[in-house]
Amino acid sequence: MSNRDPVVMSPREVAVIGAGPAGLAAGAWLARQGFEPLLFEAADGLGGQWNATSPMSGVWPGMRTNTSRILTAFADLDHAPGTPVFPAQEEVLGYLHRYAAQAGLLPRIRFGTRVEHLSRAPGGQGWLLRSRGGGQERVEVFARVVVATGRYNAPQLPDIAGLGSFAGEAGVLHSFGYAGPAGYRDRSVVVAGCSISALEIASELALAGARRVTVTLRRQRYVLQKLTAGVPTDHVAFTRFAALAGTVMPPAAVAQGLRNLVVSSAGSPEQVGAPAPDADIFAAGLTQSQHYLGLVAEGRIRVRPWIAGVAGREVRFADGSAEAADGLILGTGYRLSLPFLAPEIAQALELDDRHIGLHDHTFHPELDGLAFLGLFDQVGPLFPVLELQARWLAYAWSGVVLQPSAAAMQAGLAACRARRGSPQAVPMHAMALLFARNAGVEPDPDRWPELCRALLFGPLSPASFRLVGPDRRADAAARTMTDAAAFGCLASPSMTDEEAARWEAVRADLCANAA
Repeated sequence: MSNRDPVVMSPREVAVIGAGPAGLAAGAWLARQGFEPLLFEAADGLGGQWNATSPMSGVWPGMRTNTSRILTAFADLDHAPGTPVFPAQEEVLGYLHRYAAQAGLLPRIRFGTRVEHLSRAPGGQGWLLRSRGGGQERVEVFARVVVATGRYNAPQLPDIAGLGSFAGEAGVLHSFGYAGPAGYRDRSVVVAGCSISALEIASELALAGARRVTVTLRRQRYVLQKLTAGVPTDHVAFTRFAALAGTVMPPAAVAQGLRNLVVSSAGSPEQVGAPAPDADIFAAGLTQSQHYLGLVAEGRIRVRPWIAGVAGREVRFADGSAEAADGLILGTGYRLSLPFLAPEIAQALELDDRHIGLHDHTFHPELDGLAFLGLFDQVGPLFPVLELQARWLAYAWSGVVLQPSAAAMQAGLAACRARRGSPQAVPMHAMALLFARNAGVEPDPDRWPELCRALLFGPLSPASFRLVGPDRRADAAARTMTDAAAFGCLASPSMTDEEAARWEAVRADLCANAA
């Protein structure tokens, strides 16, 4: 720790750790509420994962989003004309640069500056932040700090017997370090995992000339493709109706409904020769890949159970089979890593590799003035949810909405503890509903009859959260309707008979619970 006295910053200045999508959303909304955000970014440029030159980025050349351009955006900025339905990495990075410039954030970012330590300030008032950049160390005290460093930058390496002995010419690497298919052409590759990255990498290798591609997995997840009848799947899988239904239906019914949606659009993996997933989709998990199931069906990707051990080039599987491999790619996820937090903060958060104890993924009752943004494990489009969480955070700190009470936060912590040990991934629509309600910006579909179908069964577009509450926009209704009609998703504002019946049933349960 530096011996010099820390610089005490103005109460309006807020330190935001990270200048990826979460940090930029936090900075933009804090600035709108009169705060003066100062963003600390370890890389030389903004963008987080979308900045391919950052050592904290796991993107690879040619990578594209698995979410549509409408749901890979914030409410105040559309993608540039001509952007494809699923933008490339460089297009998302360009979008984030334009967003930061529009929000006036560029002069507020300290690039090449790594936060090394965060602790309570002397006397317990505020937060002491030590950073290093450009050969200079700074020690500063902020009244408020937002941690927005992302969840996907510390690779999780599995415990596999003999892994260090692997002798294939292409070596072993985590998917975080994957740089494209060129080094695997005409080679045999084993890809471990069933995450989006694992299946997308396996598919790319199979299509780009690898001699043999084998996916090894602990459990088979259900697989969504990017398009359903020509419509981006995130427009039909993550809806306000699904979110509202999830608040009143039994968990088993919610799981069955989601499984029915997935299987009706993409089928179940065992139909094409992959293992059968658990009947409970929440226990099995959900992943996404446009080509994986088709390549399994064609025999261009083979599926094996989990790795039992490695010896030289031989990879042995739990069913007793084995094969010689030239390369081994570990698509085995990420651990939650916040190494700059002082031990007492980590202890209060009950922090480990998978869990962080927070009320509604944001606040802790013992850590006033410290908030966390975007550290949750979510399935589905992230940008609209990050924006909603950033709005709630900014509104709570500025007094636009009430901050959660100590009792509410303690209850939130108890619910968080109860989820430990169970699957942590939460669907996008559930997260969006949570933060939108907290921020006071969730529209009541029945109060927008001309938009009711779009709001319930269309995509959870950012514009739909600007209809009501603080920062509502006059053009929000028209934009919501346009987003719902995009790609032929909802061509008419009139519900089908089936949609109307489903909504009446859920609305009756919502009314009964509110009574």
